[in-house]
Amino acid sequence: METGSLASAVFLLLSALLSGCLCAYSSAQLDPLVFEEQLLWVSGKQGQVNTYRIPLITFTPQGSLLAIAEGRKASSSDIGAKFIAVRRSTDKGNTWSPTTFIVDDGSFPDGLNLGSVVVDEEAGSVILIYTICFHLYHCKPASTMMVESWDDGLSWSRPKNLSVQLGVKAFAPGPGFGIQKRLDPAKGRLVVCGHGTIEGDGVFCILSDDHGETWRNGAALKSIPYNQPKKAQDFNPDECQPVELMDGSILINVRNQNNYHCHCRIVVRSLDGGLTLPVEELVFDTTLIDPVVAAGALQKDGVLYFTNPSNDQKRVNLTLRWSLTNGKTWENKAVQIWPGPSGYSCITSLNDDSVEDQKYIFVIYEKGHKDIIETISFVKIHLYGGR
Repeated sequence: METGSLASAVFLLLSALLSGCLCAYSSAQLDPLVFEEQLLWVSGKQGQVNTYRIPLITFTPQGSLLAIAEGRKASSSDIGAKFIAVRRSTDKGNTWSPTTFIVDDGSFPDGLNLGSVVVDEEAGSVILIYTICFHLYHCKPASTMMVESWDDGLSWSRPKNLSVQLGVKAFAPGPGFGIQKRLDPAKGRLVVCGHGTIEGDGVFCILSDDHGETWRNGAALKSIPYNQPKKAQDFNPDECQPVELMDGSILINVRNQNNYHCHCRIVVRSLDGGLTLPVEELVFDTTLIDPVVAAGALQKDGVLYFTNPSNDQKRVNLTLRWSLTNGKTWENKAVQIWPGPSGYSCITSLNDDSVEDQKYIFVIYEKGHKDIIETISFVKIHLYGGR
């Protein structure tokens, strides 16, 4: 065996052992294929909803699949009254329940903004964090809110205002998912990351060490100049997606709002369970060209996956990429999920030891023919070319 092949084999074996499973498939066999796709929501003034946006997806501790989105009542605008819409699948995305609205902000002038969903596998709950009055449009202060489900997403608690614990700084979680730390440091901690208002922007994380009962402020990576109007090419990290790597560090893939340094993604890493984001751990990933958008990321069995509209100017060409080196390099091959208008995306998978569930990841994204806001689509991706 050649030295390179031996090193690859050792890496794959260690990855499998560290991830808690010795997988039937290896990352050397990766050949992702769009296996199935179906529309979950269609915009265009249906009932009480004008536009569906900001899709999230997660598995529950019981193995169901939850798709979550904003149902914008009056228009496609970020500002305005909204629902939180949920559909649920108990057969891994083959069929879906009808839409239910789990939060209704009434006629709020600056309604709710999604948001991050975080699964507490130790407690068996699903927590959804969102904000209201984020833009301070005819309302104040901004509030960080939480609802929780203990029955596999069938019912949800009344909204709880976390601003008593966190303060009233405008904080927009995600959009995407938060994480529960599986490894030290801070094993079991819930970590939700998001961004601030446009002037007071940056990446901020909130933390819970008691299964969501209480929350505190954690790491911050502030924009420059902070809390001041921004210009083109200012450093302005924005919407973000954290993932836990196999060494226990937290990698956060970040929207580069003002195209500082490049039309690409910012990547920063926390080494202490989300307490700090040192500048020494910050890089600009020029491989991940980006039109300034929220993107998806997922770590599964030692492989880092990433989805975004892969274009440096327009929100088109939703593409799946993957890395065998924690994002230091990306494989040359990529999978085009949709060539046309495409926007925000989120990725999930089921983390268990079955061979069948190791084969798939699931992507939800904004998809259209003329505009990204036309539909929200669900994609099942076979990681090994249908084998």
